[in-house]
Amino acid sequence: MTQQLNLDAIARAAREIDPVFRRTPQFEAEPLGQALGVRIVLKVETINPIRSFKGRGTDFFVRGLSPLPERLVTASAGNFGQGLAWAARRRGVACEVFAAENANRLKVARMRALGAVVHLAGRDLDEAKEHARAHAAREGVAFVEDGRESAIAEGAGSIACELCEWPEPIGAVIVPLGNGALLGGVGTWFKSASPQTRVIGVCAAGAPSMERSLRARRLIATESAHTIADGIAVRVPIAEALDYLAGV
Repeated sequence: MTQQLNLDAIARAAREIDPVFRRTPQFEAEPLGQALGVRIVLKVETINPIRSFKGRGTDFFVRGLSPLPERLVTASAGNFGQGLAWAARRRGVACEVFAAENANRLKVARMRALGAVVHLAGRDLDEAKEHARAHAAREGVAFVEDGRESAIAEGAGSIACELCEWPEPIGAVIVPLGNGALLGGVGTWFKSASPQTRVIGVCAAGAPSMERSLRARRLIATESAHTIADGIAVRVPIAEALDYLAGV
């Protein structure tokens, strides 16, 4: 049975997540639209303390944990780790993040500034995940994987709730595709609230594992992931994400 994201949870996330991540600017980009011959609405998700949308999903996920754990372990290229560190710090939960040895140093520094203990291990994000899983198992601590936890995708889907308040119908929405959490949350909401809107996921040409997996309807890993967009440099797709994306 295909796992589906919960519309009520997405709506609740849009109301309840930390206000610093909600109600981000969205406006018509007239010069770009004129150049392309279409009308374009931009949604700006970088005006918040972690400079990305990831705080929506991490905040919704952590606020839903009961009881709160003492510590969480994750792996991240940087943005998700910042989001989890932010949400964990607000609730007095310790956070450990595993990142690749070549991870963006500015993002690593920011994760540490937000209170996370950061370990550099592995040649890329997916190898860092293996180190994180092993560490969490040894320590008896929960391992949090972006893309696997439905609450993270539902929190990200709050973006779509806000976009759907645009006063005119939206013909298509273009969503970055990394591990699938953002596409899953946004696509689930649009499918229900605005089914005429075409939802388009875009991955980097050098990191096509999720795109290939979606087309084949099975998990297809790649040997490498090469892109400057480190946040969507996914080499090993996530089964749970592929499952809920099948319903979008």
